[in-house]
Amino acid sequence: MRPSASVAALLLALIVPAAALAQAAPCDGGSVFEDRNGNGRRDAGEPGLQGQRVSDGERIVVSDAQGRYRLPLRDNRSQFLIKPAGYRLANRASGLPDYWLNVRLQAGPALKYGGMPVATSCRDYGLIPERRKAAGDLDVLVFADPQTKTATDVDYYRRDIVEPLLADRLAGRRVADLGLSLGDITHDDLSLYPKLNAVTASLEVPWLHAPGNHDLDFDATRDEDSLLSFRHVYGPDTFAWEEAQANFVVLDDVVYQPGSKADYIGGLRPDQFAFLESYLAGVSRQRLLVLAMHIPLFDAAPGRETFRRADRERLFGLLKDFPNLLVLSGHSHTQRHVFHDAASGWQGAKPLHEYNVGAACGAFWSGVKDAQGIPDTTMSDGTPNGYARLSVRADAGYGLRWFPARQSDSDKVANPYLRLYLPKVLRRGSYPSRGVFANVYMGREDSRVEYRLDDGDWKPMRRVEQPDPAVLAENARDDETERLRGYDRAATATPSAHLWNAPLPTDAAAGEHKVEVRVFDPWQGEQRMSASYRLLDTAQD
Repeated sequence: MRPSASVAALLLALIVPAAALAQAAPCDGGSVFEDRNGNGRRDAGEPGLQGQRVSDGERIVVSDAQGRYRLPLRDNRSQFLIKPAGYRLANRASGLPDYWLNVRLQAGPALKYGGMPVATSCRDYGLIPERRKAAGDLDVLVFADPQTKTATDVDYYRRDIVEPLLADRLAGRRVADLGLSLGDITHDDLSLYPKLNAVTASLEVPWLHAPGNHDLDFDATRDEDSLLSFRHVYGPDTFAWEEAQANFVVLDDVVYQPGSKADYIGGLRPDQFAFLESYLAGVSRQRLLVLAMHIPLFDAAPGRETFRRADRERLFGLLKDFPNLLVLSGHSHTQRHVFHDAASGWQGAKPLHEYNVGAACGAFWSGVKDAQGIPDTTMSDGTPNGYARLSVRADAGYGLRWFPARQSDSDKVANPYLRLYLPKVLRRGSYPSRGVFANVYMGREDSRVEYRLDDGDWKPMRRVEQPDPAVLAENARDDETERLRGYDRAATATPSAHLWNAPLPTDAAAGEHKVEVRVFDPWQGEQRMSASYRLLDTAQD
């Protein structure tokens, strides 16, 4: 005899708490399979894959011998497959890799950009065996803050950042193995996502996205709903992805605080910590572990809590026993390397390296336009806008390099490592108060930077934390003009974390003198750049 509906409901209530009934629905028939023809659907003869992990952003379950997984749907969650090394994924219609399912059991809040529509079905996840050999280095493109405000900015992003990279693809070369965008994909106008995705997808690189504070639904009334429109397009805000050389964890670290004095702060939610604890417990420590996020873990200024310290301490506790770590962050629209140690609560065996990546949009697509109609958009610390490349070896070693927009290895005109600033002419015998400045874009506090005059002996330059004089000069030109030089003025100069200075002597012979600077980059080796200044004999009037 079958129990009545009311009796069945009572029996179920005795087994499952009422709160869970409101938040969960059964998910039957989900599987992970080998997508042999790469069409994203499970066809006849395509076997299930055992031991594959599926998560709802908090719990992780593992597929059985037939590839089946059981993970009840939970409202307002994004379910996802943790892509394992040795496989790739089919693409969604947007060009993004297909590894997630958004779950919405009932209609959510009405939001300007649509939020996340109702979706209650389960799904199968297909994995395509990777035919390429994984023995070489992993090449990862890293974009921080494309931050487009309008369709015009999307066109800048296309012409300034993406199209120069397309030359590789059009020549039959692989652009990269993986791409990462570190938040602020757009600047509050989430309707621009399709246009942006179409541009990025033209690179034909699997691309992962972290959300930023400008990717929020600002009409949401709570943090839990603040990324619904982002997740409708990009899927989970926190997830893991694995390659043969490295494991990646992408994190939403923007905590929305509507109604507060500051409407957001850096931090992590309890469900994210639960996911991290489960995932890290079973992850290989031989591979490099890369954490990709928007807001940096370090404080932007002394005494200013940019990232909640309690959350940082808890995160550091989970990571301290991992020997191979790298943190990638964005948000600042400047560039710097930070090595966390005991002073910031890090207790690992060696300092934790955080690379705060410069912005693809630079200074928000501002400044004077060039002959192609693209703004200069140099960042406030003097770093040109652009993107980074992360190269990871099989032994978990890695290298980083900054690429100014529209520059490449074949660019022989501009130097992608540094820029020099010095006066063009000085009076011979004047007080030597003027010097040469070297902005070393990837410079660190311990970087070795040296200079010499007229092929003489090399001498050390001194690291200074002050504004780049080239940016100050651009600010002065903006101030002096009676007409706008660009749609938006250049960024206001701020102290640079990678600026070096040395004095220029005035007691040498009259005439032109060569100044040469060399930088010892830990990943690219010695890099040099030269310039010159003139000494003039001048009689006092």
